[in-house]
Amino acid sequence: MDDRRSAPILTRTVPRAASHESDVLLRQLDAHLAWVQARSPHDFALAERIAVNLRRLVAETARASAADRAMVRAAVHFVVVRRERHHYHHARLPQRPVSADVPVFNEIVTALGRQDLALSFA
Repeated sequence: MDDRRSAPILTRTVPRAASHESDVLLRQLDAHLAWVQARSPHDFALAERIAVNLRRLVAETARASAADRAMVRAAVHFVVVRRERHHYHHARLPQRPVSADVPVFNEIVTALGRQDLALSFA
């Protein structure tokens, strides 16, 4: 058998599950930005700032504790999941503005000890 095939894959720095999870979160952020740009262009700059910092957190916590990864995953899900977008029968409900994501994002980055990533409302 070829040595390349029989050698265990130990060079991977991030476990496959964490890497897959990170990829999924990054794709969700990309889709969210595309949605904001199409549906709410005036919120795009703030959404992009949030996404840049979330991408950074995703990358930095890929090898962190499960609790830290869960907090980042929760932040991404909070930002990208907008109930009204997925459930059209709730069309009469007001859309949550992107600015409503900032306090939750700031709370999570503070809990992770990354106050440097906190965003202002300005």
